[in-house]
Amino acid sequence: MKVEDILAKLVSFPVLGGDHNLEIIHWIQNYIEPFGIATTLVPNKEKTKASLHCRIGPSVDGGVILSGHTDVVPVKGQSWDSDPFILTKKDGKLFGRGSADMKGFIACCLASLPSIIKADLKQPIYFAFSYDEEIGCLAAPELIEHIKKTYSENAKYAIIGEPSSLEPVIGKKGVCYVLTEVNGSAGHSSGIHKEISAIHESTRLIIWLENKMKELSQATQDHRFKPPHSTLHVGQISGGVATNIVADYTRFEWDVRVIPKDDIKAIFNDYFSFCKERELEVRKRFPDFSITNTFVHPPVPALDTKLADDIVALTQKISGQNSWKTVSYAAEAGQFHEAGYQSIICGPGSIEQAHRANEYTTQEQLDKCVVMLQKLVVEFSI
Repeated sequence: MKVEDILAKLVSFPVLGGDHNLEIIHWIQNYIEPFGIATTLVPNKEKTKASLHCRIGPSVDGGVILSGHTDVVPVKGQSWDSDPFILTKKDGKLFGRGSADMKGFIACCLASLPSIIKADLKQPIYFAFSYDEEIGCLAAPELIEHIKKTYSENAKYAIIGEPSSLEPVIGKKGVCYVLTEVNGSAGHSSGIHKEISAIHESTRLIIWLENKMKELSQATQDHRFKPPHSTLHVGQISGGVATNIVADYTRFEWDVRVIPKDDIKAIFNDYFSFCKERELEVRKRFPDFSITNTFVHPPVPALDTKLADDIVALTQKISGQNSWKTVSYAAEAGQFHEAGYQSIICGPGSIEQAHRANEYTTQEQLDKCVVMLQKLVVEFSI
């Protein structure tokens, strides 16, 4: 199959983050195995989702893991000019949800498989395709652990094919989402002096988060990133029943994105300590006052690949781009990096097209990615 035909098939599976993905993962499995390559599925506890990994080439140390995720973000509320789950080609552009982020890279891997198996590989090439990346990179840790347990040898590199216009990405920020819930006391608004407004208390917490960001921006900077410091941002807030009722409950969700130099756990510890201080203070007036914090997903580690790492020169050589950049979005690259693989992000399509209506990649980007993977095969056959 041509790369665009494979991409059309992958796009046709409307697997959102959190959805069951067995249909698309079984299609990928059934595509790979007729080439004589054994695949391994890593299911979730409910057996409703699975990641997939496989090895092509010899069982020796070294080699590279080509990583991608099978889930996409929702299209609800977006105005598309075509069906988002039918790949539509127009003027060299291939429109469809996931065409850029990041089924395009998976399609390139699968389209390259015939040439990979024919090569006299001296080092192995692995495929590793996950689920639930779009809701917190949830499946990657288990997938990585399973790869380490399955193969007696150890891979050296990991290329994560997020859309980067095939420019090597050596760094990304770590990220985590947190839900904060505040329970106060309800009453008539005229009695605010004797009640505890969950909204008022929430604003104190939100201001703390904003001040913490200002503090971090002055203490540590990494000018490879825009902005060059860690950020904290409240994206959702709700609470209250009526204007003349003191709100007894408020919830807000916020995210933290840290540069590699900052410690995300230290930020959480400082925030949780402040929450505890507020609880102790307010409970003097209202004993049932509480602040509850819940991680929406586990922290996703930052990526901080060094320019001297072999993966940088390798990726620059096969991509034909001698430049590099950093990004602020979440990706599984940090998890592969943390697991001991020299990791880098490099894939077809632009992140500027991801997560929006009329998402697209280009035929040129797909073709260049296939060429890049063919060059990788040559490098590993020497």
